[in-house]
Order: sequence, then C-alpha cells, then structure tokens
Amino acid sequence: MTKNYFYITLLLGFFITLSVSAQDGKQISKLQETTVIEGLNLYPNPVSNGKVYITSKNDLDKNIIIFDVLGKKVLQTTMSSKELNISNLSPGVYIIKIDEEQSTATRKLIVK
Repeated sequence: MTKNYFYITLLLGFFITLSVSAQDGKQISKLQETTVIEGLNLYPNPVSNGKVYITSKNDLDKNIIIFDVLGKKVLQTTMSSKELNISNLSPGVYIIKIDEEQSTATRKLIVK
C-alpha cells in the first residue's frame, strides 16, 4: 500500500512539473510576440556595397548594435533614416540587434 502512495505521489509531482513548465513556455512566447518589430526588413543581406537598409512598419528611430561572432560589439548607433553605413566592417558574419521603442529584433548580417 505504501508503495502505491509513493508512485501516485511521484506521478502527481511529474504532472505538476509538466503543467508549470508548459505555462512558463506560453508566457515566454507571449513575451516574444510583443517584442517583435512589425514589418522589419533588412536588405541587402549579404552586404557588398557597405550600406544596409533597415525599414519597419512604424519607421521610428532605431538603436542598432552590431556584434562579431565572438560577441564583441563592433558598432553602435542610432539611426533615424533607413540607411546604415557599415563600410568600416571587415568581411564576415555579424549579429545585428535592432531596438525600436519597446520592440527588439536580432538578425544575422553577412558582409562581403
């Protein structure tokens, strides 16, 4: 009889843990949905002319941070137009983080 209580308790603990983790997953996805920049376009990618264009539906001022693949910040700027000059970046792969008001987006940027 004690053995049955042990297994029942173990199963209840498992289901409660599973339920809590599922609710946490829903909260995380809701948070990500609210922080996406609507209509974000980053072009051309790969970049070969030293200029990249960043547009969005709201077209507000954007805070831009570019990191190399090692995580080192190589460029940080605020842009009010859609054109960003990256001619001083060496060819390679970068991560670009774009903040617009309360929204954030991260993309891979390739410079040729």
